[in-house]
Amino acid sequence: MRNTANTIKNEETDITNNFGTLYYPKSALVFYETEDYNRDGYVEHFDIDPNGNPVNAHPLTVREAQRLSKSLNIQNKKEKDFLRPSGIISETVLFIDTSENGKVVWYTKAQERQLLFTEKLSIPNGLANVPPLLWCANKQGMKIFALETDQRPNTDTPLFHAPFFNVYESGSVCMGTVDVNIKSSASLEEFTKKWENYFFNSYFSHLVNSHNPIKGNLVILWKSLIDSKEPFPTDILINSNLTLKNLL
Repeated sequence: MRNTANTIKNEETDITNNFGTLYYPKSALVFYETEDYNRDGYVEHFDIDPNGNPVNAHPLTVREAQRLSKSLNIQNKKEKDFLRPSGIISETVLFIDTSENGKVVWYTKAQERQLLFTEKLSIPNGLANVPPLLWCANKQGMKIFALETDQRPNTDTPLFHAPFFNVYESGSVCMGTVDVNIKSSASLEEFTKKWENYFFNSYFSHLVNSHNPIKGNLVILWKSLIDSKEPFPTDILINSNLTLKNLL
């Protein structure tokens, strides 16, 4: 008969090594304040011992305060660097919002890209020409649309449904299992490059909510374009009834 107690004991495995980076408390600040009308206060600094207990209480020293101030300034600088261009802003960038969540609208001209497809679509992975694209992204997600020409869009430029799998009718992209990680210190160029890589380095797998973005069969289209060097046929694009100003 199986020994249940031993089985349970053997199954009690230490899994802490499977966790992400662990941070340990090193110090703590406690703020004191009087209850008088003219309130006064001071700050006390505690070290944290290996068991997590506060020890060595003492008023916050000038050196400790300077170290804290420097740390906060570094973090503030990183946040200020968010979406800061590394040089002259590319003419492909159409709109920038540098608030906490951020937002950038940019476009790319028709080009050849490596495309990846899941096996169930029976489309080989390979190089294919894609149409001009309009991208709209923040830290959490992205929308993508197609354009008729390589000309720089203006606010009245019509947007067409992006001719790809994994895209909602609204233009939002289903990222699936992609681990989106946009840093608060990302430059403008890093931000746009990262989103383009997220999109083209993920596997296209399905039509979202049966939304067919082209006039015709999307599987047949990409089968015919992969490794063909043929330009993308923009005449099969479907108008989304949106213009660039709808994304600003």
